Amino acid sequence: MEILLQLVYSGIALGMIYAVIAFGYQLTFQTSDTLNFGQGDALMLGAMVGLTLVNHGVNYWLMLPLVIVFGMLQGSVVERIGVQPAIKIKSEFGWIMSTIALGIIFKNVAENVWGRDDLKFPSPLPEAPMQFLGANVLPMEVLVVVGAVLMMLGVEFFNRKTIYGKAVVATFNDRDAAKLMGINTGLVITFSYALSSATAGFAGALIAPLTLTGATMGSVLGLKAFAVAIIGGLTSGLGIIVGGIILGIAETTTGFYISTGYKDVPGLVLLLMVLALKPAGLFGKTAIKKV
Repeated sequence: MEILLQLVYSGIALGMIYAVIAFGYQLTFQTSDTLNFGQGDALMLGAMVGLTLVNHGVNYWLMLPLVIVFGMLQGSVVERIGVQPAIKIKSEFGWIMSTIALGIIFKNVAENVWGRDDLKFPSPLPEAPMQFLGANVLPMEVLVVVGAVLMMLGVEFFNRKTIYGKAVVATFNDRDAAKLMGINTGLVITFSYALSSATAGFAGALIAPLTLTGATMGSVLGLKAFAVAIIGGLTSGLGIIVGGIILGIAETTTGFYISTGYKDVPGLVLLLMVLALKPAGLFGKTAIKKV
């Protein structure tokens, strides 16, 4: 029972990281019907920039907001270069190839700047596990869960309680109507990409002390987060959290009780089942378009 609890705790921490990255997918999808397939590389850049700042003497807690600012700048560049031209010419696939290409470029830049070797990110908290309900849990795992929840709640508060956030929601509900109301929908879409990359960079800085940091760390995490977004539903914040936790626990338990070589299988099976039975996701709503 103790081992199972341990696996569940680790799975929740891992799942919340997936959820934060998937939350970034949702942000861009809601405002522009596009996705940033370089989300994993935004996470990697956040971790690498955070590691550089910490190694140069910047306090970990001060580093986090700096990484968020960096992520917003990086996301804005992606939208302006890779997405905005595709939206203007109404290309259905241009933004897909552009975001993938930019992700590859960022990865190559990271390899040349920081090297190909994985690096150790110093933990800001004690590495000794704590006892909780009969099982061990790492302080960094608690920080990951708390930080992920606070980040998503902060974005939700921004969207619901601020005038700029309401502009984002209005663009999501009806882009054409929002434009007629005087909202600069192009700027809103840029902001959604900036916020998307900021959440990914924040997730990278959170998870980095629990794993090795390197130029390739974002590839798998980005793909798994995309699976979480599809499983939970790209229109549901709750669905993304639930989907992330389900996938995280499925991976940790499968890796321990069966084999680490099969830990990716449950998520893929669940993804295929959801696509076959409920394409909009477990908590998503099917969009109805009038023609």
